[in-house]
Amino acid sequence: MRAVIFEQFSQPPRVQNVRDPEPALTGVVVKVEATGLCRSDWHGWMGHDADIVLPHVPGHELAGTIESVGKHVTQWNVGQRVTVPFVGGCGHCFECNSGNHQVCESQFQPGFTAWGSFAEYVALDFADTNLVALPESLDFATAASLGCRFVTSFRAVVDQAKVKPGEWVAVHGCGGVGLSAIMIATAMGANVIAVDLTEEKLAFARELGAVATVNGRDTQNIIGAVKEITKGGVHVSIDALGHPSTCFNSIANLRRRGRHIQIGLMLGDHAHSPIPMDKVIAHELEIYGSHGMQAFRYNALMDMLENGKLQPQRLIGKEITLDEAPAALMAMDRFEGIGINVITKFQ
Repeated sequence: MRAVIFEQFSQPPRVQNVRDPEPALTGVVVKVEATGLCRSDWHGWMGHDADIVLPHVPGHELAGTIESVGKHVTQWNVGQRVTVPFVGGCGHCFECNSGNHQVCESQFQPGFTAWGSFAEYVALDFADTNLVALPESLDFATAASLGCRFVTSFRAVVDQAKVKPGEWVAVHGCGGVGLSAIMIATAMGANVIAVDLTEEKLAFARELGAVATVNGRDTQNIIGAVKEITKGGVHVSIDALGHPSTCFNSIANLRRRGRHIQIGLMLGDHAHSPIPMDKVIAHELEIYGSHGMQAFRYNALMDMLENGKLQPQRLIGKEITLDEAPAALMAMDRFEGIGINVITKFQ
């Protein structure tokens, strides 16, 4: 099969012919019909993820059809249309048994713990626990765009922050994760403030439902600007980028007893960033992480897609070929353009 592969961190990946995968006893092989490019893939290529063993094929936001099935798989058959959370649970540890597959002690992550979906085929473990059936009405590119950013934002807004109608929500960073969070929080009835450095992205955030925007390039005091708009601070704030400044600002712009959700990855030199702990204590702030979403929670998301309350297809920037993927992956630290790239052509 053809796949994007890198043999050294931070060195240009190449499209090569590599061996076809085979399903594990509890896994499947999926013919990849579409796969999204995510900044997490860029972090992996840079060497920020300790799980990656070289040589490596990235990619974890995927949709496709089942090509072959391991003999211990009982719930899936060849030809079914599926997607998968980017964090797969083993199905039998304490966390999985409590319904928290997204923090499984033995988690499987395509594109990180194993070869990923920047390829014609990808092997997925623990199929009965993790696969998600796709309705015929959902095209593969949109299904792939749910990937990690949209489902992680869904869990962050709905399950972690428990956003309520009428609450103020700030979203710091208007990339794929941030725009997803803005769309979802708006659908939940919140008043959303978008914060970014690019006016083009802020304009798109307003199209998706943001009631106010703050351009960090033009505003010296982002925290003060958010507090002025909300007359005291937001109920929920999300760092959708993953940077010391956005993390700090997201916590600091909360009102008393507010909730901060960290979605953006804090890796490398940013892994131990300072936070305003004095405010956390004095104002009884709550800090949550959000790391993927369980397969069984996709039903709630799919219902909102079918009802038109969420339209993730609006977040797709452009569809590209597998041959264009190496350059697109290496450019992800430049945060260019609106929306996400999705690989939809593999030959």
